[in-house]
Amino acid sequence: MNTTPSSTLHITSMTASDRPRSDQNQPQVDATKQVRAAGGRALVLGGGGSTGNAWLIGVIAGLFDAGLDVTEADLVIGTSAGSTAATQITSGIQATELLAAILAAAPQQRTGPVGSDRGRVPIRPAADHMERTSKIIAAAEDAADMRRRMGAAALDMAAASDGSRQTRWRATVAARLPSQHWPERTVLITAVNAHTGEPVVFDRHSGVDLVDAVAASCASGFAYRIGDKRYIDGGYRRNENADLAAGNGRVLVLSPFGGRTRTPLEWGMHLAAQVDELRARGSKVETIFPDSNSEHMFGANAMDLSLRPPAAQAGYNQGRALAEQLTDFWR
Repeated sequence: MNTTPSSTLHITSMTASDRPRSDQNQPQVDATKQVRAAGGRALVLGGGGSTGNAWLIGVIAGLFDAGLDVTEADLVIGTSAGSTAATQITSGIQATELLAAILAAAPQQRTGPVGSDRGRVPIRPAADHMERTSKIIAAAEDAADMRRRMGAAALDMAAASDGSRQTRWRATVAARLPSQHWPERTVLITAVNAHTGEPVVFDRHSGVDLVDAVAASCASGFAYRIGDKRYIDGGYRRNENADLAAGNGRVLVLSPFGGRTRTPLEWGMHLAAQVDELRARGSKVETIFPDSNSEHMFGANAMDLSLRPPAAQAGYNQGRALAEQLTDFWR
């Protein structure tokens, strides 16, 4: 079944058959070795910055209002901004309430200049970060080398810091979470070990506080400390990490970046490669991307707080529009 309108790519369908405290060395969950139920349903929430988080909440709220509750998934995987969304929707607060809070928030002013991209150019810190990381990607030999280089760069920044950024970032993340306790259901939150470049996955059995797991997954610009280790953004593994849902019968992937990647395609970090892996292992997959009218709110503009309400509204509209065609797949 292909539910994608011919004019725009909104949704695609593919089918195929030691637990110490968080202030110590914590174990890391290897989700790729966990056995999934063949009939299980997995919800994958990709990274996408502040606007991406708003869009994810909007899509899920739109689906819910149209009669489809995807928060009942057996497995929820969250990466970067998606880790925040995953924690929010599994906290017991309905997605519609989360959406209402985004839409009701006080208007945010842009701090960056105005340009020709629908009146916007990237905010300077985001643009600087994109430039730095693009150089690292260009110099890397492969994905593993890229992750090591990203980690080394983040550790260098951490060494030059007085540590206040860590404290501020943790407080910021904590304020975004309705609950600071891991949900009982299976939620996986991705990150990358800054010292080794190895991907890690946290869950409620990892001995890591939920706030720390999310803060690490969203640590795009610096190395976040948990115990004696530091971590960088889970998106450096893959932006969606949908492959971690292998073994589930149905996998719904929400990707604010539209499945794109900044890395060479031969590295296999793009969403299409992840979907191929899932299909090869028997999963049915649906993917939802921002439509053509809202694409400008993501990517370079992903940290523009003034775009959160329109991103959330765009996601909501998509969710309502797609609910009917997703119902048979999900249920």
